[in-house]
Amino acid sequence: MQVQGKDVMYATQYSSPLDCAVKTLQREGVRGIFRGGLATLYREAIGNAVFFCTYEYSRYWMHNYIDSRQFSSNSGLVVAKDIGIGIMSGGLSGMAFWTATLPMDVAKTIIQTDHNPQSSRNPFRVLNMVYRRAGLAGCYAGLGPTLARAFPANAAAIVAWEYSAKILGIRRE
Repeated sequence: MQVQGKDVMYATQYSSPLDCAVKTLQREGVRGIFRGGLATLYREAIGNAVFFCTYEYSRYWMHNYIDSRQFSSNSGLVVAKDIGIGIMSGGLSGMAFWTATLPMDVAKTIIQTDHNPQSSRNPFRVLNMVYRRAGLAGCYAGLGPTLARAFPANAAAIVAWEYSAKILGIRRE
C-alpha cells in the first residue's frame, strides 16, 4: 500500500488498506498476507536481543559511573539523572537495534514490495542478492536517517516506560 505509485505499471492499485488486503488474498491467498513475515521475525528476534542487552548494559554502566553523593543528596538531581540515563540508554539501544538489523529489514522490504509472487521469500537469499549487486552499502541503505530517527524515538519510549513503571510502583533494580 505504501509503495504503490512508485512503478507506473502498478500506480494506485489499491484504494485503501482493506482493498489491499482483499486483493492480496484473491491474488496470492493467505500466504500473500504474511509475505516477509519470516524476515520480520528474524529482524525482531535479533534486534530485540541486541536492544535489551545494550539497554541493560548501558543503564547499569551509567548508574555505576554516575552514582555519587552529589546525586543522591538532591532529589531534583536524581530525577534528572534517571531521565538522562533513560535518554542515553534508550537512544543507544535503538541505534544498536537498527545497526544490527537493517540488512534484514532491507531484505524484508524487498520481499514485501516485490510484485512477482514467485520471487524468493528467503531473506538470506535476498540479502545475498543485495550484497552481490550493491555491496555492504546496499545492505545498509538508509542507515543515516534510520539512526537519526532511532535515537529520539527509543529514548522517549524508554523514558516513558521507566516512568510509567515508577508511577505504577513496579520496582526495578
